[in-house]
Amino acid sequence: MQLLLISKDRPIERIEALHQLPAEGFVWIDAAHSEPGEAWRDLAENLTGVRIFDAHMTDASNDGHPSYFDNTSDYEVIIFRGLGAHADPRDDEKSVRLGANRTYEYGGPINTQPFRIKTAPVVFFLFQRLVITVRPDEAPSIGQVRSRLLSNAVRVPASPEDLVHRVLNAMVDRYLELRLPMAERVDRWQRNLLDPRRPFNDWHALLDQRIEIRKLEHLCEEQRDAIQEWRDHRYENLSDAMNVRISDLLEHIARVLNHAQRLEQTAESAVQLHFSATAHRTNEIMRTLTILTAIFMPLTLITGIFGMNFKEMPWLDWHLGFWTTIGLMALLALFLMLFFRAKRYIERSDRPRRHISTHDL
Repeated sequence: MQLLLISKDRPIERIEALHQLPAEGFVWIDAAHSEPGEAWRDLAENLTGVRIFDAHMTDASNDGHPSYFDNTSDYEVIIFRGLGAHADPRDDEKSVRLGANRTYEYGGPINTQPFRIKTAPVVFFLFQRLVITVRPDEAPSIGQVRSRLLSNAVRVPASPEDLVHRVLNAMVDRYLELRLPMAERVDRWQRNLLDPRRPFNDWHALLDQRIEIRKLEHLCEEQRDAIQEWRDHRYENLSDAMNVRISDLLEHIARVLNHAQRLEQTAESAVQLHFSATAHRTNEIMRTLTILTAIFMPLTLITGIFGMNFKEMPWLDWHLGFWTTIGLMALLALFLMLFFRAKRYIERSDRPRRHISTHDL
């Protein structure tokens, strides 16, 4: 558990113990889930005279709790699910990496392992002059905000609401960083789905990726509802600048939500294109087989006629009968091919060999 004393009149500092609230500024208590909850609960009660409800303590220890807002007459509770510490947007070590100057031949190996979204809740207890954050043991967003405040290189938060907004903004920014790697992963799914040289059969992985995208949508919707309820509850007591900042935070959440919805639509369109392309290739194959059948059908008829066991048939005793029949059959086959080409039943399909570069992604 870490205690930070935040005041405009002096540099922000970390303190070891605190028995009462300072005359100016406010206090930030930062605790981890693994630490005993009664320690920071008793400290908050000593400083404010308010004891946190048991139901809220249960919510603070629940790793699966969704984003949520609640309030009492003495304090407010905001639960916000952020990205876990190990949510890395890069490919794993066994996957195919796209370097800055590397290209892959069309139909080459492309990594399409599902991009997993790992989240964990961060709980904010917001008092008049006290902020308590209950976080996972590793919380990059909170660690980043705390380090910048202790360096005194940024503007000092004017109020507990300002501090909560900064932490929430840092958490949402991590979601914004997912847009590019997730879009690249969906683009790779599209390339595998539409690759005519390799039949696609990794449907379970594709379904897992769509589930992860849907999970991101649900997370954003819960986050948006929680922040909107907090803003509506504190609307009259918030300054105009803080209202603008919270609105900007909601706009960032909406951007992530819109991006997730576009990714889901893109994945669905890729599946539809895959089946359309498969049906088109099947039609092309059937057309080719039909044309071949149409060409060889009269030739088969001719060979069938000359294969009948009659004693008297034309050209049986003629020494050029065989080669004349072969020549006529060849001319007939050539005529049919030219006829089908003129009717555009046969089309040339010269597709150059493509290369996939990082610019395509």
